[in-house]
Amino acid sequence: MQIYEIPRNYKGESRILYIFSVKALAYTGVGAAIGGLFYLLFSIFGLTVIGIGAVIFFGVIGFCIGTFKIPESKKFKLTEKTGGEAIDDVIKRWIKFKKGKNKIYVYLKEETKDE
Repeated sequence: MQIYEIPRNYKGESRILYIFSVKALAYTGVGAAIGGLFYLLFSIFGLTVIGIGAVIFFGVIGFCIGTFKIPESKKFKLTEKTGGEAIDDVIKRWIKFKKGKNKIYVYLKEETKDE
């Protein structure tokens, strides 16, 4: 008798606390660390509640960058060209483009009238 293994869907198994993938948890941690810097700054002035709000705000921003994708829409050029891609991938490409001081040249072909 042969053994046949049934394929399993492994898609959700790398999730932590059900909503965090490893990438989303890393981005949330980075965002919360940036918010922690604001917390330290605000706590010097006695505004710890605003500092805690900054940690939560930047943590949520990091989670959104690590989790969501850009929606596909024909209304805006950005969403038309990058629709369906992860937000962090688009940001990484933009940083690489700006860091390299790259330029995009568009050549227009002139049409001449034939008489």
